[in-house]
Amino acid sequence: MTILQAIVLGIVQGLTEFLPVSSSGHLVLAAHLFGWQFPQDETFVFDTVVQMGTLLAVFVYFRGEIWDITRATIASLWNPGGWAQPQVRLGLYLLAASIPAGLAALLLEAQVEAAFSSLRATGGFLLVTAGLLWLGERIARRNRGLETLTWLDALVIGAFQALALFPGLSRSGATITGGLARGLERPATARFSFLMSIPILLAAGLYKGLDIFGLPAAGEFILPLLAGTLAAAVVGYLTIGWLLGYLARHSMNGFALYLLAAGALAVLLGG
Repeated sequence: MTILQAIVLGIVQGLTEFLPVSSSGHLVLAAHLFGWQFPQDETFVFDTVVQMGTLLAVFVYFRGEIWDITRATIASLWNPGGWAQPQVRLGLYLLAASIPAGLAALLLEAQVEAAFSSLRATGGFLLVTAGLLWLGERIARRNRGLETLTWLDALVIGAFQALALFPGLSRSGATITGGLARGLERPATARFSFLMSIPILLAAGLYKGLDIFGLPAAGEFILPLLAGTLAAAVVGYLTIGWLLGYLARHSMNGFALYLLAAGALAVLLGG
């Protein structure tokens, strides 16, 4: 993988990690459209570790909220009454929402890695994401803010996140759909979706990052990986702000229509 290829894929990652269109699916599709072929082990490591760039974007964009949650949670360890604070409850809900995806990642690692080599499967999962977005808009009540979040909400949204391990199933699309199914407003469920990406992306990035040292050309792979991660961070930061504004005024139906076209194209190209 060259530095230019890594930057292009990093831009794709930054654009599509937060948009409800599946970053992993678009990385597979982009590589195919450009005619780029990479070893499967290298591809999976890159696709996982480059998410650390979008994770950095989340940290920077939500730095105030993350600091408040962290500070309040640490303080509550010495003050039992502090557990009732909204920031502490939100931090605990974010951790609870990460449990389903974490367990699924451990149990399905081999199947998920194999799916990254199948463009046809990716296309099928893109179509599933389109269906999820459409369903979310149909059943949504959108009458609850983030302050009304409960343990059940967190676990349901976390279960939706577990679906998104496979390329083509959008993490943000699935989790936003899960939030809409629980009656949350679009901007509120999107905000929770972005924050809940922190534990799962951090764990996945650190875990698969260790695999870099097992690659045949690990030394040559480091620089492209860093370039792609930086590109994903910059583009991801810009995408977060745009999407939060968009969802305050629009539905996700436009993304669903786009995914129908992208999924159909991937299935056709995958033969």
